[in-house]
Amino acid sequence: MSRITLTQLRKFKATGEKISCLTAYDASFAHFLDQAGVDILLVGDSLGMVIQGHDSTLPVTVENMIYHCQLVQRGSQRALLVVDMPFMSYATPSQALETAARLMREGQAQVVKLEGGAWLVDTVQLLTERGIPVCAHLGLTPQSVHQLGGYRIQGRSETEAKRLQDDALALQTAGA
Repeated sequence: MSRITLTQLRKFKATGEKISCLTAYDASFAHFLDQAGVDILLVGDSLGMVIQGHDSTLPVTVENMIYHCQLVQRGSQRALLVVDMPFMSYATPSQALETAARLMREGQAQVVKLEGGAWLVDTVQLLTERGIPVCAHLGLTPQSVHQLGGYRIQGRSETEAKRLQDDALALQTAGA
């Protein structure tokens, strides 16, 4: 059995087929989700809170993400693997390239996910130009918990909603 690809996801979208995505941190859970037909498995930096017991995602390292991605990869056969890039592992475009390459090479990720808005356009362009698929994460971004003053709903005002929409379009245009 081969893994779902981005090409297949694009076909699902074009035909209106629903796409499922759930988070997994280990081989056992990945196996059950894969067997249930989940299309995308996200190895989230939320493992810092869910698995490691931290009060945020900030302590999670690239090594943690590689390890958990390896576990999920071994436990699944079909689902596309998306892995979070942890806090400060993509502070510059060149650092992002290095981190993403490690997550794909060592962790076997197929897509990397990063949090942030239009300030990431250059990073997304660099990654995608070099063959690294990127999933952008906007809105409630746990890596910005201290800047946001906690886990709060984003985009409530018209101005905030417009900014989120503009950021989404900019990141999409950049290749995310």
